[in-house]
Amino acid sequence: MDKQRFLGSAYEERDAQEMRAFYDRWSEVYDEELSENEYQQPLRCAQALAANLGDLSARVLDVGCGTGLSGIALADAGYSHIDGCDFSPGMLEKAFKTGIYSKLFRADLNTPPLDARDGEYGAIAAVGVFSFGHIMPDAVDELLRIAAPGAPVVIGLNDHFFSKGTLSAKLDTLTTEGKIERISEEHGDHIRGTGLTGWVIVVRKL
Repeated sequence: MDKQRFLGSAYEERDAQEMRAFYDRWSEVYDEELSENEYQQPLRCAQALAANLGDLSARVLDVGCGTGLSGIALADAGYSHIDGCDFSPGMLEKAFKTGIYSKLFRADLNTPPLDARDGEYGAIAAVGVFSFGHIMPDAVDELLRIAAPGAPVVIGLNDHFFSKGTLSAKLDTLTTEGKIERISEEHGDHIRGTGLTGWVIVVRKL
């Protein structure tokens, strides 16, 4: 029997309970499906963080860590203290098995606060989590709350959500308010096997 595939319906609108159930089901084949489609954002985001944070002992939060693909990329880049959070218990179970996370916890960034202290993290990576039916742009406020002053925040997102403009508008507002510095925005592959491209955005908390 062919395995169920989920990628084609990943960007559909769902309520919170439906989204959690969807990712719990997807967790069983998530790594396989994304690997066979050459998911590029974890590597691209890890490289972007490495270009902006040389302290490999910094405490990094992998937001929406999923099964751990982004955390593995961060570990491969040399970071030694990586925490992860996700909405889906099934995804967190898979992430735990990677053995790379110092701490894992459940989180819904659309209903803050997160279980983290103000300024707790020296860097934050949010790979593929800002999207339709996922995390909304206002969640950046919570990421900044738990980021230390000067911490880079790396956001990887697909073209579909980027073109909506809501995340860029949020970052523009935060820049005008003097809360962040815009560092870089680079366009490239998102999921190469599907032809989907995306962006890696780096900002720094002021």
